[in-house]
Amino acid sequence: MTAPCIVIVCGGESAEAEVSRRSAQGVTRALAQNFDQIHTLELDRHLAHNLTRLAPDVVFPVLHGPPGEDGTVQGFLEILQIPYVGSGVHASATGMDKVLSKHCFRDSELDVARQMVVHRSDSIPAAVSDILEQLGDYIVVKPARQGSAIGVFRVDNANQLHAAITAAFDYDTTLLVEQRIDGREITVGVLETDEGLEAFPVIEVRTPENTWYDYEHRYTAGLSQHVMPAELDAEQTDRLQWAAIAAHTALGCRDLSRADFVVPNRATEILLEVNTLPGMTPTSLYPEGAAAIGYPFEKLVQHLIERALRRKQ
Repeated sequence: MTAPCIVIVCGGESAEAEVSRRSAQGVTRALAQNFDQIHTLELDRHLAHNLTRLAPDVVFPVLHGPPGEDGTVQGFLEILQIPYVGSGVHASATGMDKVLSKHCFRDSELDVARQMVVHRSDSIPAAVSDILEQLGDYIVVKPARQGSAIGVFRVDNANQLHAAITAAFDYDTTLLVEQRIDGREITVGVLETDEGLEAFPVIEVRTPENTWYDYEHRYTAGLSQHVMPAELDAEQTDRLQWAAIAAHTALGCRDLSRADFVVPNRATEILLEVNTLPGMTPTSLYPEGAAAIGYPFEKLVQHLIERALRRKQ
């Protein structure tokens, strides 16, 4: 057993709070294999007091969605001078914001879908007209700063567009409207090691016909199939792994990330987004990929804690 005091922060009031708590349970059990001082704290108004009381050596923010994944908690920990697992303030904030992150991806010459941005202050009828003119009616409407496909609406025709935009505004004041591209749903994790950045095997996510990898299919056992390695040729596999590392670097991520793609054909890979704090639940993709490169869950979380502890030293 080793001595450092570890605090896991989870929960909060985000739409993904329950997923965060489930992830935290798995992380706690795994860390208990190698550490004997582990505490779990809720992301609430008592957090500052509880952190001061415990005086942790390191914090593992097992958080999904704002304010835990968007740089807010990271900035708070920076002020307290407590080392933590994962990306810093800037990368967390940029990665959480789909609009900002796509600017970074384009600057790194990564392929992304055509898009428009709609703000709550915009006229919805005017926005609908502009979207139909520039992108057509086969699109996806996304809150700019949510994860786990929360508030995402896939639109098949013009009649659905107004309702999708109105509903998505329940989750954010800014929406990303993207050209909808059909293809295979692909994800690639990235882990920082002492040897540098390492990409995981490419994973294809399959769901039943006429469904997609939405919130229900992500977190309900048996509703999705993970094919690892994905049945792709070697050249496309290499491109996807390169793109995942390039996206991690473009955002300035630290420790870990997971890039999501849609692959419409053998020659094209479209980067959708990067998750700076990937899920750690029993159905999550990131731990599955890590195990394939020699980091079973217990070793993975130990590795992440030890990297953060070295930053304190």
